[in-house]
Amino acid sequence: MIIAGSKKFIAAAFASEKELEHVVQVNAEYIFGPDSLYLPKSLILTPGGNGTIPDGFVIDLASRSWYIIEAELAVHSVWNHIAPQIAKQVIAAAQPASRKMLIELAINRVKDNAGYRDRFEELGIKEIDIRRVLSEILDREPVIGIPIDQVSADLREWAQTLKADVKLWLIRKLVEFGNPENVIYEIPEESQPVLDTSPASEDTPSGLKYYDVTIAYLLTAGLLHEGDMLFMVYGPHGGEKKKYEATVLQSGSIEVLGKTFSAPSYAALLCMQDAGGSRDSVNGWVTWKVADGRTLADLREAFLNKPAQDEK
Repeated sequence: MIIAGSKKFIAAAFASEKELEHVVQVNAEYIFGPDSLYLPKSLILTPGGNGTIPDGFVIDLASRSWYIIEAELAVHSVWNHIAPQIAKQVIAAAQPASRKMLIELAINRVKDNAGYRDRFEELGIKEIDIRRVLSEILDREPVIGIPIDQVSADLREWAQTLKADVKLWLIRKLVEFGNPENVIYEIPEESQPVLDTSPASEDTPSGLKYYDVTIAYLLTAGLLHEGDMLFMVYGPHGGEKKKYEATVLQSGSIEVLGKTFSAPSYAALLCMQDAGGSRDSVNGWVTWKVADGRTLADLREAFLNKPAQDEK
């Protein structure tokens, strides 16, 4: 249950898979990451010419990975519906013609979307290199990305035994008690999956995964200290760049522009919007830097790979 003033929002079932697909498409950058490009449904073919249409594709520029997206409802059978459907999609996506088609689709999306072009620029990818970068990413094996309303034991077992990497994101629907037309959706904080079978998600010496780490962990480990300053520089495309300073608080929050945030990404987003930018999401872990030039992501990496005995 979520309580907002006198209103109570309770869990509800999605009316259809189409409703879930719409929520995923509209909120793709929040679910898959702020540096991702969402590509809509497209027909891809197996070597035998059988067609299949995933719910979408995502290219993550930051991690240099790409996803076959299949939004699913937990009421669907894993073994009779989800597993065979995705097996067919993986085979079709492996075909050179499919990957060439996706590259062209991505190129056209970038041409038509200034926000997508800005993402390449912010990551230091020049316009002349966009096709090359996309080709390198699509040359890798895809990750199976499944936004779903519930995660069953069968789904976990299947995902953990599948040869391909799998990520599951939990998407919840809630309606106002007594007023079911008032609907809200809950999506993961900072693109955090509920299950991730990729090698990058394996336990580190710290025993945590990268998306489990918070600023509070870095404080406890002595990698940050109360009162430390964080810095970022940002200006919208063609605009004047502004420098922002934030303060690390004892609670593990970040204070910037007179407001306090528990997550670095929201703190960075406020600054981007203050500078006149139109971004709706940003990865604050790579945007904020400490005095010596390291990013929060660098500190997170140091924390994750710190031998357990060093934490005593």
